[in-house]
Amino acid sequence: MKSEILAAAFLGLAVRSIISLYPYSGLDSPPMHGDYEAQRHWQEVTVNLEVGEWYTNSSDNDLLYWGLDYPPLTAYHSYLVGRVAKSMDPRFVKLHQSRGFQSKEHKRFMRATVVTADVLIYLPAILFLVYCIDKTFKSDDKLFLFTLTVAYPGQILIDNGHFQYNNISLGFAAVAVAAILRRRFYTASFFFALALNYKQMELYHSLPFFAFLLGECVSQKRFASFVAKISRIAAIVLTTFAILWFPWLKSLQAALQVLHRLFPVARGVFEDKVANIWCAVNVIWKLKKHLLNDQMALVCIGCTLLAALPTNVLLFRRRTKVAFLLALFNTSLAFFLFSFQVHEKTILLAALPSLFLLKWWPYEMVLFLEVSVFSMLPLLSRDELLVPAVVSTLTFHLLFKCFYLNGRQSDEFPVRYLANISSILMTLIVGASLTIPAPSRFPDLWPLVVSVISCGHFVLFFLWGNFQQFTCKIS
Repeated sequence: MKSEILAAAFLGLAVRSIISLYPYSGLDSPPMHGDYEAQRHWQEVTVNLEVGEWYTNSSDNDLLYWGLDYPPLTAYHSYLVGRVAKSMDPRFVKLHQSRGFQSKEHKRFMRATVVTADVLIYLPAILFLVYCIDKTFKSDDKLFLFTLTVAYPGQILIDNGHFQYNNISLGFAAVAVAAILRRRFYTASFFFALALNYKQMELYHSLPFFAFLLGECVSQKRFASFVAKISRIAAIVLTTFAILWFPWLKSLQAALQVLHRLFPVARGVFEDKVANIWCAVNVIWKLKKHLLNDQMALVCIGCTLLAALPTNVLLFRRRTKVAFLLALFNTSLAFFLFSFQVHEKTILLAALPSLFLLKWWPYEMVLFLEVSVFSMLPLLSRDELLVPAVVSTLTFHLLFKCFYLNGRQSDEFPVRYLANISSILMTLIVGASLTIPAPSRFPDLWPLVVSVISCGHFVLFFLWGNFQQFTCKIS
């Protein structure tokens, strides 16, 4: 089994390496370039400026040009990578003069930093979680779950293609989930605090962690035990935050400036076509014409909390381990569908728990994972990643069939039938978008079709996930 796990890991690394050869976000696209340049620029800023200046607008740090808008742990990671970059070639991060820097050497270096994060954080975290699931539920699905997780094209295409470091925050979150399954609540608190301090989008997972840990504290038979447990969890979280935020805690203004960068309400409810409710509603009822940004933000907060509340209240009352994974899936979908400033890439937050729900609902979750890649096609097409997206998704589907259907009876015909219909629909839309030009009156027709179709699927999965949590008998 160890050799097979190792082979699966090498398969995942091979796919990542191949996709790394393709273009990245913002290649040859001045003046702002793209996410690749954003990550490079953060290295430039953190290496050349004092810590207290990283989130502050100045002549040396123009926040309108890819200003830091992720939490401090991302900034520290940018500093570490930037120091390595500077030692290799100072031109990579030279203040002011390195904007839009492009070279083969720099691309190799940047791609290597993502693969390094995969090797050091993401893949070990996934393997640890897979082993915890196997041990917790006394099964033997390690190879099946690990292979499909490391081969999931969504995370690979965004991190190793488009260019980001979701593997770090998702890796920390995966360790926190594993710790919950093994009832290591203090470890879970620490690693989830790290995930949240790397990317604020981990808020998508925050309510299930809060509901589960609070429920465990409240369930203590003695008040003293309740106080002790909740105090330790709070101390771990607050201490982790305090250490990471220390440079900005010296003044209220500095701390508020970081928070302002993390939650930029002024950008609007969405930027590009994204597969959530608000983008779909905007097709027939223009949100910006009827609601101000601040009003829209309040509507989004209210709708998100209403959508996420049932699954988390149930989790608080009935804390089974499968219910925790379902709550992560349902809550992250609620955030994706209803929250403010959603990006296409944040569907990866819902993809993480769905990868481990494959154990119980394989056909449903494989379809969800394939739809998640489909929903990002407009973004991937702009980055010239359509070919690897299609090929890696087909590979993922074939891997599932090889693993899951091997030696199993076809006892899930209705689900497979519906999944096949969705697959045919997505294939037809991809084919039509490549062969039929959008009319001049509606230049964004195909991205909009992709987002609306994907949104419809996500709404159905959200309803399905809540139904499963309220009816599931699995502990």
